[in-house]
Amino acid sequence: MSEHKLTPLQIQAFARHLLLEEKSAATMEKYLRDIRAFACWLGDREICKELTSEWKACLAEQGYAPASINAMLSALNSLLAYLDLNDCRVKFLKIQRRLFRDAGRELTKSDYQSLLDAACRLGRERLGLLVETIGATGIRVSEVRYITVEAVRQGKAEVSLKGKIRVILLPGKLCRKLLKYAQKQKTASGAIFRTKSGKELGRRQIWAEMKSLCKYAGVMPGKVFPHNLRHMFATVFYRACRDIVKLSDLLGHSSIETTRIYLLTSGAEHQRTLDRLGLIS
Repeated sequence: MSEHKLTPLQIQAFARHLLLEEKSAATMEKYLRDIRAFACWLGDREICKELTSEWKACLAEQGYAPASINAMLSALNSLLAYLDLNDCRVKFLKIQRRLFRDAGRELTKSDYQSLLDAACRLGRERLGLLVETIGATGIRVSEVRYITVEAVRQGKAEVSLKGKIRVILLPGKLCRKLLKYAQKQKTASGAIFRTKSGKELGRRQIWAEMKSLCKYAGVMPGKVFPHNLRHMFATVFYRACRDIVKLSDLLGHSSIETTRIYLLTSGAEHQRTLDRLGLIS
């Protein structure tokens, strides 16, 4: 049976490997955070199948959600494959397919408009435009940097992530607003969303600024994060055109199964659909 001690140097080498694999910054950060958590738990012991399985059980005992455990196991299995310790890999937890979206996390168009209104009242033009850009295009927060002056002038942004290139069309009204903002900020080229020092806005800052709108917008903080704007876009787009294939292409998904997750209805909405069927006398 394979055994191996995990050292800080190996974790650094694994980080370089993830970079060469063209993993996104967010994925790298998540994987390395989980690997360091495993390393801390492992201590001076050598990696073996019994211990990787024990860590999986330990995560469950600590109350982690099954999806969170599987995400951490994905990071661990990736490390084990890199270290050629495939016999130490662990199986994911089996999770029943979700039928409904958690209503407490569903961001509605009304919530979205409340966020925009709050940003306007507070005079936070950049934040309002940022929320509007993600909400109106469905881009990932990691793709915000592709919203450049050049892209807005062309009405489309070419995004290159995860080894794939796709074109995102930008609504004309949004382009006019973004160009007006860029002109006001004296941004002649490059990324439109920048810090006061001129650096591109990072994921954490975008997240924090969006959260800061919640109390002024009257929207639950649990609903407000960049990826939820992407979910809202998917829901609104699908209701407008009922074309899941086109939506999958727009979102840059490799599988329609991934897109399907974005289109889960809330339990309350499903209940209303059942009531409309008229099958109860």
